[in-house]
Amino acid sequence: MLHFKSVFVVATVSLFVTLVGCGGSGNYGGASPPPPPPPPPPPAGLSTGPEACAGGRAGDFSCSGISLRKRVSLEDMGGTTGNDIWGWVDPLSGNEYALMGMTNGTAFVDVTDPEIPVFLGLLPTETVAASWRDIKVYQDYAYIVADGAGAHGMQVFDLTRLRTTTPPETFSADFVYDGFENAHNIAINENTGFAYAVGTNDCGGGLHIVDITTPINPMKAGCHMDFGVHDTQCVSYIAQDPDHLNNEICVNSAGDRVEIVDVTMKNATVSLSSAMYPQLGFVHQAWLTGDHRFLLVSDELDELNFSVPTRTHVFDVSDLDAPVYVFAYEAATTSIDHNLYILGSRVFQANYTSGLHVLEFGDLANSELAEVAFFDTFPGSEAAEFDGAWSVYPYLPSGTILVSDISNGLFILSLP
Repeated sequence: MLHFKSVFVVATVSLFVTLVGCGGSGNYGGASPPPPPPPPPPPAGLSTGPEACAGGRAGDFSCSGISLRKRVSLEDMGGTTGNDIWGWVDPLSGNEYALMGMTNGTAFVDVTDPEIPVFLGLLPTETVAASWRDIKVYQDYAYIVADGAGAHGMQVFDLTRLRTTTPPETFSADFVYDGFENAHNIAINENTGFAYAVGTNDCGGGLHIVDITTPINPMKAGCHMDFGVHDTQCVSYIAQDPDHLNNEICVNSAGDRVEIVDVTMKNATVSLSSAMYPQLGFVHQAWLTGDHRFLLVSDELDELNFSVPTRTHVFDVSDLDAPVYVFAYEAATTSIDHNLYILGSRVFQANYTSGLHVLEFGDLANSELAEVAFFDTFPGSEAAEFDGAWSVYPYLPSGTILVSDISNGLFILSLP
């Protein structure tokens, strides 16, 4: 493992056309390759579950410690290719829902009983099909953006409509925000009611900031445009840096760097620092630990560019003005890591062809990070290719885990 302490380590950055998973028309500090070709059809007859993980298998899928409650195929959701995933819990009933992006729109699936999911319907794309769609939730509304789909804007959908729908339904958006056309991703700080669209045709491809405190009436609040941004996480800062305590902070994955920004003042954002690391390929996505002390980074090109195993890069960000690169965790696989999310001391990673991997950390300052479970949603390959698990949502109160697979659909999983 690597143990480098310098923030601004010179890195060779190669952003080339094979960047399929994070490509599109967004302006986020890297090459913008053409949309990928449709993936090959999945193997016929893949297990749909339920299948307990036993002896390293759950039906057709290799696993360790994670069972298949159910798989919903793309065909069953009215789609052909999958992308992003998010979740929603109905505050009245406690019912749980999967919100899965597909090329042609967003599918809504009731996963309250994880072994009997119900496809409720599809919100079609606002314009044309797109390989990149991203979804977040605020106060019972879904906010949906797309890249490579022309002037799509941001769809706003009232999720409480799912209570009374007669499936399968074709939905329409409740509102479409047109302050930008395309966006590669969207983040929401649920504590403040601000959304952050990135990789748009506005704000130099940086942060396009939207006030959604009135959920059905989004209003542009500002820009941050020092760098093009591919993805971001925005939080109300609670950690150890007294200079920024309680401020609103965004951690930007900006392709050739990690950028930390104070966005408390929406019309006067301040870039606090930017950081690199050895063998940087493409800073794709990153997530803070719950105490905001450490940042874990997914790099989408280091496996391809440098022939290294699947890597997760770890920064100490207890001083937001001077982040310190701590180490790179190396997995036993060679697949490309895509999106990761943290819950407690566990890291849930969607790693393309090797599926979902769950890591657990202790003292990250001493490189304590190890795999505890996995579920391979894409059997037959662990090559460094852009197919398989796109993203994961581990935040449902029941403990049900949602994974979206580009070719194999929605996976509803559980840990013991």
